[in-house]
Amino acid sequence: MHKIKVEDKEFEIFLENDTLNKRIRLLGIQINVDYEGKCPLFIGVLNGSFLFMADLIKEIDVPCEVAFMRVASYEGTSSSGKVKELIGLPENIEGRDIIIIEDIVDTGLTLSHIIKTLKEQKPASIKASALLLKPSALKHEIEELEYVGFEIPNEFVVGYGLDYNGLGRNLTDIYRATEG
Repeated sequence: MHKIKVEDKEFEIFLENDTLNKRIRLLGIQINVDYEGKCPLFIGVLNGSFLFMADLIKEIDVPCEVAFMRVASYEGTSSSGKVKELIGLPENIEGRDIIIIEDIVDTGLTLSHIIKTLKEQKPASIKASALLLKPSALKHEIEELEYVGFEIPNEFVVGYGLDYNGLGRNLTDIYRATEG
């Protein structure tokens, strides 16, 4: 099995790039159907979503716009439970169809906070897409989470935009931490 080391942790291959691309293609098809005749605004949550968002946007045929925001809640390998907003939201989203793009949803605290904040600006609709979802880590259901790439166990993963202490985002595959 292909293993890599990022800083002081060992990781093994979990989801290969080809598998990621096939699933992202299917998510794109679903979004194209759901947003036919609309012009959604995709809001990528930095830093983790940048590779997923770039690949997803390439699959979108409907007219769309792209924006980014940045929120931080991670320290080390576990969620701190605190959401710290760093870089603000797009200017005016009133009446817009919003699709939030996340790399991973585990507790759901960050995504819930983003949705709550966006709703204050009265968009026409809000949906979310996450490449990865950890159902067993979810603190509460997020009904807006419509487009999920993969449901995974509550394991620490790195690669394809996901990092460990800032490292590993550039890996083309997704790796999971190995014990020991």
